[in-house]
Amino acid sequence: MSERIATSGDQLEGTEHSRGWLSLGAHNYIKILVIGGLLFYLFQNEIWLIVRRWFTDASWSHGILIPLFSFYFLNQHKKELIELRLRRDYLGLVFLLLVLLFYIVNTVQFRRGYLNRITVLASMASIVLFMGGWALVRYCWFPIGFLLFAIPLPSRIYRALTIPMRQWAATVASALLNLVSGLEATAHGVVIDVFYNGEHLSPPLDVAEACSGMRLLMAFLALGVAMAYLHYRPFWQRLILLILTIPIAIFCNIVRVTITGFIYILIGPKYAQGIYHDFLGLSMLPLAFVLYAFIAWFPSSLFIEEGKVEIKEDVVVRRK
Repeated sequence: MSERIATSGDQLEGTEHSRGWLSLGAHNYIKILVIGGLLFYLFQNEIWLIVRRWFTDASWSHGILIPLFSFYFLNQHKKELIELRLRRDYLGLVFLLLVLLFYIVNTVQFRRGYLNRITVLASMASIVLFMGGWALVRYCWFPIGFLLFAIPLPSRIYRALTIPMRQWAATVASALLNLVSGLEATAHGVVIDVFYNGEHLSPPLDVAEACSGMRLLMAFLALGVAMAYLHYRPFWQRLILLILTIPIAIFCNIVRVTITGFIYILIGPKYAQGIYHDFLGLSMLPLAFVLYAFIAWFPSSLFIEEGKVEIKEDVVVRRK
């Protein structure tokens, strides 16, 4: 009897594990392919521009990974999505028509390329609302919204954000360089003039746009949002983790610029360029991860929720 029960239990467990995305049925995948094909046809120019930027601009190379993260977020709610009863909401159709109208007007009149790329995500969200209602939106809003990190910012806005970050890095790096005996560094905007042992080093240190830290900041912001979404913790802790990604990225970039300055002055200019420069930039990622992991661990270990506190009672056994 016990063997029969165990066998039936194994069968039930195997049935639950076998219920994956394939259980949606061929008709649902046909719908997804048709809708996805139409969406790609309408926005193919915008999509190709985004993908091309991933492969040609190192500052946005992380965009390749963003869709994979979005699929992962969807897979986290696989069971709920498979068992969900879809109900159409025609408000989504209204939103879709408005988004397409805005796309046409923006293409003809305003000509803001970034807004056209945003309409791709707005169209996806409208289709989800139309096909599955707010119940489907509940599980899809974050994966769709997370794709925003894969869309490159306009060059004008990107450069405007990099300038203050380059200036901060130059100012702090010059102050740290002045701690070395016989070395005098002065920051002028994004350029650091260096006098070492009474000699002026030429050319001066220039904190280039690639050294602004924006690349690390954008990638780390995406990571911070993903971690805040996946980790179960109070809202205030999630918000703090998200906000602290910005100073962590700025700090790591300042460390990078300072080390580059020391290498440029004390070792040699060629070791602060090319492959050495790129390797130093990559080495800041482990530092950023360590800092973020510590900050994520600290509040969870400092504050313990009441529901998670286990009280263990000592049991005393007396032998007669």
